[in-house]
Parts: sequence; C-alpha cells; structure tokens
Amino acid sequence: MSAISRRDVLRAGAAGSVLVAASSAVASPLDGPRMLPLDMDKGAFAAAVKELRAIVGDEWVFADEESTISYRKSFIPDVHGQHIPSGAVAPASVEQVQAILRVANKYRLPMWPVSTGKNMGYGCATPASTGQMILDLKRMNRILDFDAELGTILVEPGVTYQDIHDYIEAHDLPFWIDVPTVGPIVSMVGNTLERGVGYTPYGDHFFMQCGMEVVLADGTILKTGMGSVKDSNTWQAFKWGYGPYLDGIFTQSNFGVVTKLGMWLMPRPPVYKPFVVRYPDVGDVAKATDTIRPFRMNNLIPNGVLMMGALYQLAMFKRRTDIFAGDGPIPLDVLQAEAKRNGLGMWNTYFALYGTDEIIAATEKIVRAAFEASGGEVLTDAEMNGNPWFEHHKTLMRGGMTLEEIGLVRWRGLGGAIAFAPVAPAKGGETLGQTALATEIMNKYGFDYAPAYAIGGRELHHIIFLMYDKGSDEEALRADACMKEMIERFGEKGWCAYRSAVSTMDLIAGQYGEANRQVNALLKQALDPNHIIAPGKQGIA
Repeated sequence: MSAISRRDVLRAGAAGSVLVAASSAVASPLDGPRMLPLDMDKGAFAAAVKELRAIVGDEWVFADEESTISYRKSFIPDVHGQHIPSGAVAPASVEQVQAILRVANKYRLPMWPVSTGKNMGYGCATPASTGQMILDLKRMNRILDFDAELGTILVEPGVTYQDIHDYIEAHDLPFWIDVPTVGPIVSMVGNTLERGVGYTPYGDHFFMQCGMEVVLADGTILKTGMGSVKDSNTWQAFKWGYGPYLDGIFTQSNFGVVTKLGMWLMPRPPVYKPFVVRYPDVGDVAKATDTIRPFRMNNLIPNGVLMMGALYQLAMFKRRTDIFAGDGPIPLDVLQAEAKRNGLGMWNTYFALYGTDEIIAATEKIVRAAFEASGGEVLTDAEMNGNPWFEHHKTLMRGGMTLEEIGLVRWRGLGGAIAFAPVAPAKGGETLGQTALATEIMNKYGFDYAPAYAIGGRELHHIIFLMYDKGSDEEALRADACMKEMIERFGEKGWCAYRSAVSTMDLIAGQYGEANRQVNALLKQALDPNHIIAPGKQGIA
C-alpha cells in the first residue's frame, strides 16, 4: 500500500465515514474561531501545527476542514457543534507521542487521544469539547509480543481485534480473543480503557488486562505493574506489581496516553455449545434475570449473558420502515408479530457452555431445567437452523468477527445513535423497573425502545441504543433531550451509567458525587497541570 493510500485509510475516524482524498499540499489551519481551542488564536495554532508537522511529517497532520471530515463524523447528536476537533495528528511511535505532548504543553493545545475512533454510540473520535486536536494513535499498530505458553499479548493502540484474530489464525495458536460488538474495527487498547465488555468467559476486558505503558503529560514513560522492574519477564503475567495499583486510574480518564497494553487470552476449549432462551412477553425479563444470576455467580454459565430485546435484534438487520410506517413508537403487537416471524422472542437470552462433552452434558441438564421452569424456551444450533440472530451471537460468544450490529445506526432516516449504559444489581425487580422507565421516557419523545441487558456476576448493564435520524435537526435535538432526561431520572433511582457518550460525560460525572470529582481533579492537576490531555473526558477538566 502506498504512503498516500495508507494515510487515507488511517484517516477514517468513524465507522462508515467517507475517505477523504489525500493532498500533497501543506494544509492551512482551520478557519473560524469556534474550531480552535478556547483562548487560542490562529497564530498560536498555526505555530503549533508547524511544530507538529516537524515531528510526524506534513502528511500526518490534518489541520484544515477538508482533511478532518472523517474525524468529525459521529452517530451522536451534535446540532450545536460542541464536539468538533480543530485537527488531528497521527504519531507512529512513543517518542513522537512524547514530542507531541511537549508541543501541546508549550501552546496549551488540548489533545484528544483515540485508538481507532470507532467508539460507536459514544462519539467515535469526536472530543468532549470543540477545539481539541485528535491524537490519532492508529499508526501505532504493532503486536509487540505474544507468549504462546501463557496466552498473553502486548499490543499498541492501533491494533484491532481483527489484527489479533488474524495473527492467531496465521500462527495456529490455541487461543480465542474476546471481542466487543464490532470487534474487527475496534482497538483492543481503546475498548479496554473504556472498560468495555465481550461475550466469552474472558468478557470483562479490564479484568483480563495486565500491564500498561503510559506517556504522562510531561513526557514521562510509566510502565505499570511488573513493567517497571529492570529486565522483568512477568509484565503480562502478574497484574498487581508492588505498591498502589495504578492501571485503573488510566481507564476512562485523561491522566495519560496509553501506548502499550497487555492482555490475557482465553485458551481455546475442546467443546463449545451456544444456546438461546426465548421468552414471549416483555415482563419475562425479570424471570430471565433471576434464573441467570445464580448460574453466573457459581460460574456454571461462565460467559457474560446477553438478554436482547426484540427491537434491538430486529434493528440489526432491518430498517424501521420494513416493520412499521406510522409515527410514534412501534406498537407492541406489531413488534411481537415481527419478532415471531423472524424466530425471535420478546427477550432472547444468549449464553454458552465451554469445556468437554461430559462437562457440557452435565451442566446443560441443570441449566436447561431452570430456564424451562421459568417459562423460557431453550434452543440450540439444531433448532435455530441458521437463524441470523443466533448465528451472530454464536460468533460473538466464541470471539469471532462480526460487524452486523452496525446496522443499528441505520434504523431511522440517515442514521444516528447514542448509547446509555446504566448499571444495577442483577435482580429481576431492577430489570422490570429499568425497562418500564426507559420505555416511558423514550416513548414520550417518540422513539422506539431498543434494549439489551448484559449480566455479569452480580451486576447487569442495561444497554440502551437511542436510534434517531441524524439528518433531521429537530429529531437530533429531541434525541439529545431524551437522553439527558433518561440519565437524570435513572440517576435519581441510583441507576447511573458506567460509560458515557462525549455529550453526556459531565452530566453523569455529577451523579457520582463531589468527593469523587475532587479526587479526580487532584489527580489531574498532579499529572497534567496544563490540562492538555482530553479535558472534559469523564467530566474531568
């Protein structure tokens, strides 16, 4: 691939974005003060851009409107232009990251680090506030180490799950990766730092992370855990190291730029058997939750269980107009009929068993009896017979590659989506309450409620995708208002989000209390006194 075409590919800052033609001409700074960082004039910005070009080369700095189109693309509503970057710079090494941060400190130029910029539903590559420059780490895309005995891997931010999958296949290694929803285009580093989850027994990505390299705002390189020991050979083998455990403060934060990350991979099991349990009614979500919880707590079901609502499932492969042409939320009877036509229940619970034939046969009897007693219909590969929704989840639960859930953003009009992920105890009453409240609020604003629940050991993540037509300013404003009301009313009940779109970070941070915010502010001031790394991320200025 030529340098120019490689550049084009790396510039694609969001899934589905149109690649912008490369230009050999030196780009001029963005026009218009609203594109620049707060309190920064054009002269200072131009000087900073000149120094950045000297570090990475002209072709890897994007500082005009045309070349930053892909970085501005996002699925979340932004009618008032509050999340527009001033430009982007793409380093190829840790040394270049250090040099870029020196320039950022000199000019007080805020940098918004991204790995691949595919954080769908949460803002993709766009920053928390207009004027920040994207620190695009996609060129740092090396698999640095793979220990085939321990099943550990060390990667840079630009390495995608597809890259790791291909490496495992090419070297015939007996391991699986655990992927988020759109794994092929997503960075392992980026998803882990956002504390994302997957669908195998290794689905808690941060729990499986082991060791980081972090460039601090002043250019200092910190290696966490065992990585700071001279000639250490256990950096990816032992998480905790000595003294305070630091890795956690670099997740969902703006305290440093993570340039390397270690991860444990799951040994490939001898046998894998996926299941779906269909429930016919909306209220069945409580029975499903209470059935799943003990099996997750005692690890008889070892992977993160997904309870997928019918509308979320249908939106993967269909557009809204395929199902309902009217205004307002789709009527329940229409949704139930469409779900039945496609071999779906109103709730579809996906889990898998892993091990040997003997272990799976013994466990299946216990699990099947419990689900059937709760009114669920337990089905396997044989009964589902190629059903596309079952095949999708079967792929995810063995760490396979799929992009099918990108279909959600095409649900209405020109497409758009913003995600909300409140957490709660894994109890049936909690799911009933959350389902009722989300339905009420989303229907009030004229949107369809597309739910999914992910059940961990003792907690559940309620994954709500608010799908709207981004081509309509009126609808985008309505979606923004709906999301903010949902966050506020869920928060009043103690159901706060564990993850946030860039447009709602400050709102959610406020729900975690003043003491939490003060401690974060102290850490920020100590590690980044000029506040040049991602100001506003997770509500940390």
